[in-house]
Amino acid sequence: MSDHNPGLRPWRDIARRQSRQIMVGNVPVGGGAPVTVQTMTNTLTHDVKATIDQIRRCEEAGVDIIRVSCPDEESTAALKQIVRAARVPIVADIHFHYKRALEAADAGAACLRINPGNIGSEKRVKEVVDAAKANGCSIRIGVNAGSLEKDLLEKYGEPCPEALVESALDHIKLLQDQDFHAYKVAVKASDVFLAVAAYMQLADAVDCPLHLGITEAGGLIGGTVKSAIGIGNLLWAGIGDTIRVSLSAEPEEEVRVGYEILKSLGIRTRGVKVISCPSCARQGFDVIRTVQALEERLQHIHTPLSLSVLGCVVNGPGEARETDIGLTGGGAGKHMVYLSGITDHTVQDEGMVDHIVRLVEAKAAEIEAAKAESDMTDAGKAEAAE
Repeated sequence: MSDHNPGLRPWRDIARRQSRQIMVGNVPVGGGAPVTVQTMTNTLTHDVKATIDQIRRCEEAGVDIIRVSCPDEESTAALKQIVRAARVPIVADIHFHYKRALEAADAGAACLRINPGNIGSEKRVKEVVDAAKANGCSIRIGVNAGSLEKDLLEKYGEPCPEALVESALDHIKLLQDQDFHAYKVAVKASDVFLAVAAYMQLADAVDCPLHLGITEAGGLIGGTVKSAIGIGNLLWAGIGDTIRVSLSAEPEEEVRVGYEILKSLGIRTRGVKVISCPSCARQGFDVIRTVQALEERLQHIHTPLSLSVLGCVVNGPGEARETDIGLTGGGAGKHMVYLSGITDHTVQDEGMVDHIVRLVEAKAAEIEAAKAESDMTDAGKAEAAE
């Protein structure tokens, strides 16, 4: 069932900020392109096998773009193999050492994450820009409240939205002076209020794509909450073209949380959207354990579809009407299964999770087959029109 039909429910509509589009490898960012989900590896980049293994796990979780840190020559030397093995564009994270940026561009990085003001003289900035142009690299300007320039801290007294935006504009000017425009910008802070205010100011000041994030957000639970509030507020306001959820957790968890934020706003759909109750004494089965098992078992499903899992008949039938597959708890270990919102059959406790997994897999296959048929029909019509 469609999660969101623009115009049909206007209170769900999000008017996205207009921005220029840039390319990160083969992935468009901005200009109406889908909001992309990023993460960053935490392995030693020169450990090629460990880094590629981690990239694979992130790709399986649905990542669109991956950043790797390049602090030394060993890392940029390994980058060539990593780029070749990755199925998604690789962003090279560069701090201070402009030569690492040159090496990363030559090694095939799709994008360089730099602060032009930290690279050094105008001559060095020009060298980096020339390398980016020669290799088809885009650039991400990464402003962070924790590493603002000294003159801005003296001017404003503390990190504030105006300071972050001024820093971003200063960095942008360095690139524009070199006639380089394939850039996106982030103004991150660990303070949700500061980050949101800075992004809102920046969104009005520039037309480039914006990379969203609440930096150093914390662990899996705390960081997820902070990121959902900060990134979610901005996306709801139509601001943001690519996101990274910064967690003290494995990168594939960042990807999953990023998608959940996008799914909750109807911006992107991937995999199974689970609607489930917190459970109470009315539950006809162990909702918490059932949902945990289903989420674990359904991670391989990429097709967007919805599943409701509710413990009793108070809200179960209502939620089931709005989802592709519904499970509502009943008495004596006998529970109702809904397909496309209609009561279809009952299932017993034993084997219930296996049964629901099979139903979801079958529904995903049905959706994919219908999509393939539709694509073929559209292709045929286009060919006939020619």
